Amino acid sequence: MADSNDDVGQLSTSQQEALQQYIQVTNQEPKDAIPLLQRSQWNVQIAIAKFFDGEGPDPVAEAMAAQDVPRMTARHESLQESLLAEVFPPRSEPRRRTDAAPRIVPQSTITHRSPWLLGLLLAPFGWSWRAASALFRTFWYILSLLPASIRPRAVTSRMSSGFKDTSGRRMLMPRDTAARFKREFDEEYGQNELPFFEGGLAQAHDLAKKEIKFLLVILLSPEHDDTASFIGETLLSQDVVDYIKDPTNNIILWGGNVLDSEAYQVAAEYTCTKFPFSALVCLTPKEGSTRMGIVKRLVGPMSSNTYLSELQNSVEKYGSDLDGVRAERTAQQVSRNLRSEQDSAYERSLAIDRERVRQRKEAAAAAEAAESLAREKAQEAALLEKKRSQWKVWRATKLLPEPAVGDKNVVRVALKMPEGSGAGRLVRRFAQDAPVEELYAFVECYDRLRARQDGAADDDDEAGFTVEAPEAYEHQYSFRIASTLPRVVYEATTAATLGERIGKSGNLIVEEMSGVNDEGGE
Repeated sequence: MADSNDDVGQLSTSQQEALQQYIQVTNQEPKDAIPLLQRSQWNVQIAIAKFFDGEGPDPVAEAMAAQDVPRMTARHESLQESLLAEVFPPRSEPRRRTDAAPRIVPQSTITHRSPWLLGLLLAPFGWSWRAASALFRTFWYILSLLPASIRPRAVTSRMSSGFKDTSGRRMLMPRDTAARFKREFDEEYGQNELPFFEGGLAQAHDLAKKEIKFLLVILLSPEHDDTASFIGETLLSQDVVDYIKDPTNNIILWGGNVLDSEAYQVAAEYTCTKFPFSALVCLTPKEGSTRMGIVKRLVGPMSSNTYLSELQNSVEKYGSDLDGVRAERTAQQVSRNLRSEQDSAYERSLAIDRERVRQRKEAAAAAEAAESLAREKAQEAALLEKKRSQWKVWRATKLLPEPAVGDKNVVRVALKMPEGSGAGRLVRRFAQDAPVEELYAFVECYDRLRARQDGAADDDDEAGFTVEAPEAYEHQYSFRIASTLPRVVYEATTAATLGERIGKSGNLIVEEMSGVNDEGGE
């Protein structure tokens, strides 16, 4: 893996982009992809074509090899060595290079629509040509039905050649062509268990290459004399059918009728000279890691035993090579899965760490926000308390003085202060025209008045400074004043006077409230 990374690191930017494009299509390892791209001059299209179709001979390498041909040295051998070589031949011979099995895609004729005016002028000629062609094919078909003794030689030779004019056979898509072949095969030879591939040869070729299987290609000519006997006695024999069906043999069966365009192209590319024709195709890793080759051709009629024996020998001969490729791909897949699992575990761990960091940040932000809110509330409470104290100082200086003893227009009020205030019971006189709020202000500022009387005034009072009312502050009393019998609550208002609400005198109590917004009623 380290060597592969070093090779990728030494590539240029354009070469690395070509390597990434090639790997995305072929899913091949970099150590195998780089040499193939180098042989393809870093052309991605050529490299992909070589991967699927196999690599042919390299003209440049052959020319260089031709310039450096080793000279033949004289061979000296005794008579005894010659005789021993004839009696005991070499045990094994080097495997002969197989023919390439290209990936064949059906080619359809591209027609261009002519201008409508030209088509209108040539329409009579087209109708005449189609009528003449139909009449000729009908005449030719009638001649083919004549006995062989009186049949014209041209018709006989054309029928025995194995190829037929396919202009009357409609060209279909590869999957539809395969379905038509299977349907015609079953209609002609009866229901069977042959597992024909339901698709084109290109798809079967790709599947065999991807899953490392053998591809058995069978080409049939319905007009050939040996076709019926080959199918009935050889191809449909139970031994051959069971061998092809056996999943352990890893065989993909594809069949084609040479009357179809795709099968005709296959016959031309596979050099089919005689029917029936069978070809066994598989990967040839010793000749190229991605090369598909024809490892066996079975041409002409033969017995089922011979056909099966040839198939078995070829499968066993090349099966070990395919097992090695499967093992290598399995190891690569295991390595990829392991890397994928490691990457997934790393991503999960990273996600957990990110979540923990996010939670810590959110907790820190929430704590900071709570601390900031508490600090703001404390500052607001301190400011409020400061303004409250400032208001009390200011309001104490604004209290109306107590009327003289002989004044008749007064209201005598007896107040029972709260137990925690330490004041007990107070008696004070107020002017009758004093507002009710004056009574509340007296109770609120009583502690300051008592401190002033006791000589414990604060610095502001001693200095004689004039204290102003705090700005943006509305004082709220935390107590209420009420009479006991009958119970009447006197609100702190400036709109009513003490004389109007209380009269000449009154026994009142000061009640502390849990909240400053509590309301009472008369």
